[in-house]
Amino acid sequence: MVKIVKCALAAVLASLPAAAFAAWELNMPVGVTELSRRIHALHMLILWVCILIAIAVFGVMIYSIVKFRRSQGAVAASFDHSTRAEIVWTVIPIVILVAMAVPAAATLVRIEDTRNSDLTVKVTGYQWRWHYEYLERNVAFFSSLSRDSDAARQLDSGIDPESVQNYLLDVDKPLVVPVGKKVRVLLTAGDVIHAWWVPAFGMKKDAIPGFVNELWFRADQVGIYRGQCAELCGRDHGFMPVVVDVRSEADFDSWLKTQQDNTKTASAAE
Repeated sequence: MVKIVKCALAAVLASLPAAAFAAWELNMPVGVTELSRRIHALHMLILWVCILIAIAVFGVMIYSIVKFRRSQGAVAASFDHSTRAEIVWTVIPIVILVAMAVPAAATLVRIEDTRNSDLTVKVTGYQWRWHYEYLERNVAFFSSLSRDSDAARQLDSGIDPESVQNYLLDVDKPLVVPVGKKVRVLLTAGDVIHAWWVPAFGMKKDAIPGFVNELWFRADQVGIYRGQCAELCGRDHGFMPVVVDVRSEADFDSWLKTQQDNTKTASAAE
C-alpha cells in the first residue's frame, strides 16, 4: 500500500511544470535590506523555538501515554494538586517568553528608528496611484499603472495579459533611490486608506488620510523591486503597483539632477 501511494505521489509531482516548483516557497523571503534580514532571522529563531517546544511537549505526552497505560498496570495518582508542578509550568513559559521578547523588541526598535536618514520621500496614496515628493530636493511626480498593463486589463481589449511583461506590477514612473543609503518614507493618503508595500524590503505600512506614518529601508543591491497597495482601497485596488528603482549613487545623482532641471524648465514655462 505504501509503495502504491509513493508511486502515485511521484506521478503527480512529475506532471507539475517546473515553474510551479520555482514559485513554491514555503518560507518567507530574506529580501535585500537590513530590516528584511533582521525580520527573517527573528522569524527563524521563533520558528525553531516553537519546534523545540512542540517536540518536548508531544514527546512527553507520547512517552506518558505509552509508558503509563492501564494495560501495563499503571495506577492513577491520588493527589489533585501540586504546588511544585504549578510553579514549574508557570516559570518555564515565562522564561521562554522573556527570552523571545528580547530579540523581538530589539528588532521592533530598529524598524521604527528613522533617524539619520540620507533621503526623505513623502508618499501620498490616491485612488489609484502614488505621488512621490523628494523633500528638499524639488522633485515630485505621480506614479501610475503602466499603459500596457492598463490597456491589457480592459475588458474586450483583445490584449492577452500574459503577453505583457510584469502585468499589473509595472508603472510609468518608479520611485528612484540610491543603493546603500537610508531612505525615510513619510506615508499619507489623500482620499482613503492605502498601504505601501515592497516585499523585498520587508516593509509595509498604511497610508491614512490626515495622518503621517513613516518607515525606512536601505537597499543593498541595485535593481528593480516591485510591490503593491496592500489595502483594499476601492474597485481598482489591484491596479496600484509600487515599483522602486534602486540605482548606484552616481546614477541616482544624475537622475535627480535631470528631474530638477525638468522641474525648473516647467516652472519657467509657466
